[in-house]
Amino acid sequence: MEITDAVESDIPAITEIYNDVIRTSTAIFNDAPVSVEDRVAWWKARAAQGYPVLVANDENGIAGFATFGDFRPWPGYRFTVEGTIHIDSSARRKGVGAALLEVLIARARIAGKHVMVAGVDSANIASLRFLEQSGFERVGHLREVGNKFGRFLDLVFLQYMLDPASAPPSKLS
Repeated sequence: MEITDAVESDIPAITEIYNDVIRTSTAIFNDAPVSVEDRVAWWKARAAQGYPVLVANDENGIAGFATFGDFRPWPGYRFTVEGTIHIDSSARRKGVGAALLEVLIARARIAGKHVMVAGVDSANIASLRFLEQSGFERVGHLREVGNKFGRFLDLVFLQYMLDPASAPPSKLS
């Protein structure tokens, strides 16, 4: 598997993965599929901000993607980013997420970021376990703040200290 920066020709595969996650899970609190044009604009906006969009390529093509962006738009949060990883349904539990997360964390450190935050549906036990095993710590639980598939969803916030001097020991430090 190879982790690279996404190029425009990767956007249709990224869009397909993203829309599959929208249709089949609560990993994204959005009901509406997005177009390739929407994802191209999103990718260009990330690049303009200096934020990566990474893809994991395996023998079958793009197995997943990862990115981070501003946690909040105000200057006081400029050292904090929110990360996201989405894996093609055929490539889950094969190490793709771990490979993407390792590079994503390295890129956030290179960018001078201090903390990476993740927001996860509280019922998504696999993602919560994955992040905690990777060194993320649960720091908040917001009850019924999301809604999808006709039900309210809890959001769990986790954080990863990117600055090794302030981070607890983890597998990715």
